[in-house]
Amino acid sequence: MSQAMPIVFVVDDDKSVRESLELLIESEGWRPVTCASAEDFLSRPRLPGPSCLVLDVSLPDLNGLDLQKRVAADRADMPIIFLTGYGDVAMTVQAMKAGAVEFLTKPFSDQVLIDAIRQAIDRSQDALSRAAELRALRDRHALLSRREREVMALVVRGLMNKQVGGELGISEITVKAHRGRAMDKMQARSLAELVTMDARLRQRWPADAEPPMPASDELPAALLA
Repeated sequence: MSQAMPIVFVVDDDKSVRESLELLIESEGWRPVTCASAEDFLSRPRLPGPSCLVLDVSLPDLNGLDLQKRVAADRADMPIIFLTGYGDVAMTVQAMKAGAVEFLTKPFSDQVLIDAIRQAIDRSQDALSRAAELRALRDRHALLSRREREVMALVVRGLMNKQVGGELGISEITVKAHRGRAMDKMQARSLAELVTMDARLRQRWPADAEPPMPASDELPAALLA
């Protein structure tokens, strides 16, 4: 399957800027989508594939930094490159701390912007890949039976099979069977890998949905050897 063409959104209320950036983006083989306002951008449907946002700080309807907060909450896989007509250290620091790829003061060279866009697209692709891996991991976890999940939750906390059996009121042999099936379904090649998978799953689950992940000094001795 061919990879989706990267999309570069441009939000700037200056028509001449939008048109010049559209031509520049097309010349690099990316797909430009231009918007005259923040609201116009926010009304656009999500599109598949890697993307980034080239954003003017000063917009008529919504401040660029405020839009950055909205994008960070709703479209975390869309890095932002800020454009501004004046240099403001405090604003630059705020934008970069919030995850902006670059903060460019006009005028800037085409190559500087192209390099920033390329970096942003690479970052977006990495984020999309991680999200896809997490979805696949959650899909595999959903295949586990209730008992297999219970066994897995205790095993990754460092309990031995006998201890797991005592906690759940089942035999050690039964624990081994559930543990083996859980590892097969999760496609975990080792206990260490299963612990890593469990940690990744917990990054997106509510804090009260599962027992907390153990600290490193609580992990099974076999993992720390």
